Amino acid sequence: MAKRDYYEVLGVDRSADDATLKKAYRRLAMKHHPDRNPGDADAEANFKEAKEAYEILSNADKRAAYDQFGHAGVDAAAGGGGGFGPGDAFGDIFGDVFGDIFGGGGRRGRRTVFRGADLRYELDLDLETAVFGDTVNITIPTLNTCDTCDGSGAKPGTGKTSCSTCGGSGQVRMQQGFFSVQQTCPKCRGVGAIIEDPCKTCRGEGRVRSEKTLAVKVPPGVDNGDRIRLGGEGEAGQNGGPPGDLYVDIHIKPHPLFERDGADLACSVPIGFATAALGGAVQVPTLNGEVTLKIPAETQSGKLFRLRGKGVKPVRSQATGDLYCRVDLETPVNLNARQKELLRELEESLENNGARHRPKWASWTDGVRRFFDNMTS
Repeated sequence: MAKRDYYEVLGVDRSADDATLKKAYRRLAMKHHPDRNPGDADAEANFKEAKEAYEILSNADKRAAYDQFGHAGVDAAAGGGGGFGPGDAFGDIFGDVFGDIFGGGGRRGRRTVFRGADLRYELDLDLETAVFGDTVNITIPTLNTCDTCDGSGAKPGTGKTSCSTCGGSGQVRMQQGFFSVQQTCPKCRGVGAIIEDPCKTCRGEGRVRSEKTLAVKVPPGVDNGDRIRLGGEGEAGQNGGPPGDLYVDIHIKPHPLFERDGADLACSVPIGFATAALGGAVQVPTLNGEVTLKIPAETQSGKLFRLRGKGVKPVRSQATGDLYCRVDLETPVNLNARQKELLRELEESLENNGARHRPKWASWTDGVRRFFDNMTS
């Protein structure tokens, strides 16, 4: 009986990639596998046919030969691969197909290595350091490679022995119905080897807990929530695995003068009664020194003044922010008798023409009067 075209057997076109071939074979194998169809000769024949087609087409060299010469180019190669005997367990048949799902398809001799854990450190900075940048030393607790055993976990002069349970693969296969599922070996915990004589320093872990000091370069302009990554400065890996990373989270401490909002700064500037009424000039602080802020006459408390370019240049921008100065009118305290007398005289003088000298007060008074009139009408 003439063999069918392998692409036709799997139900794919000739341009199908490896993933498509694998998916098609898995569908047919699950449908026709003899374990699921006991005593069904047709199902067994279909399974053998699909298995043979997949073995040829999943191999790049054999597929090229088949595409060029047809069955004649691969008959010798396929001759020993189409049979299904008692030793072909359902899980073994799918070892290559499901290897990427269940953890490696039974590759022996490869011991599992583990990447070290990432670490997180909160770095508190004052505003000046965050704005101008600096190098800050930090000390962190971590797990480092044991110097005594060089990370092997075994006592110097001894070594590890291959795990008898998993044969050194770090994985054990468990049959679950039609599927063979690979899991981490419970004896060696995925390492693939057993330490008979552990290192006394690290007790077989290959790592020891210690502290290390690192110099963190803080770039100018960092802000709350920014993160600095130090590659390879996390915990040491296991079984020769790579170390993790250290993530430094930035936190800006409150400043006695300034509040920061992204690239902008804000501060409060107290002014006296005379300065607010007559105008004048006050010295205000910036991160680069003092500057003169001109206060126009009749300035009201709470007025906001903007000083361009006196803010912060963010780490991800070339534009420098601004400084916003909010003036707060300060009420005089600890007045002597003469000062109080002068203020009363001024108050009386202002009340003679309140609407002119105190427009907000006059407007507010009118609003209060209308409110009560509406309530009684």
